[in-house]
Amino acid sequence: MAFPTDTLYGLAVDATSADAVAALFELKGRGADSALPFVAASRRQVEQWCGLSDQDARLADAFWPGPLALIRPAPAAVVAGAHAGLGTVAVRVPDHPIARALAEAWGAPVTATSANRSGDRPAARVVDLGSLVSPRLLIIDGGDAPGGSPSTIVDAREQPARLVRAGAIAWERVLDSVPR
Repeated sequence: MAFPTDTLYGLAVDATSADAVAALFELKGRGADSALPFVAASRRQVEQWCGLSDQDARLADAFWPGPLALIRPAPAAVVAGAHAGLGTVAVRVPDHPIARALAEAWGAPVTATSANRSGDRPAARVVDLGSLVSPRLLIIDGGDAPGGSPSTIVDAREQPARLVRAGAIAWERVLDSVPR
């Protein structure tokens, strides 16, 4: 399904199903060596799903809900294809009620890879979904997403924290929130 987040539209599938994850990669034309990011309903849901270290908790307090994803150990139920065999997931609590409600209804964080074919511009509006639209794709039209930069991804499992992907939250702001 396609759904709005606080940055762009995302695509959700059942990350415990190898078939669903493979179908998502096929839909996007994405290589299997790319892990899928996740969005959660709340910090509590993240803590129950994959836990948070003290440093992660400080970042969650500073930036959630919002566009900061944290690298955490992947839960055993998440198929290897969803995390590209890395054993970790990037998860965040978005500042968008539809995205959080979707994760709440599912009972666990959901995948939230950008809604686009790999290499194409990510969708900020339903009309931007273009070639992704098919009878197999459920679309939740929540209006326009803000667009702009994707979420910032940080690996704070060790000190110092490491920037994995630059995005909507400046790295300097992240560094100001954790010990160096």
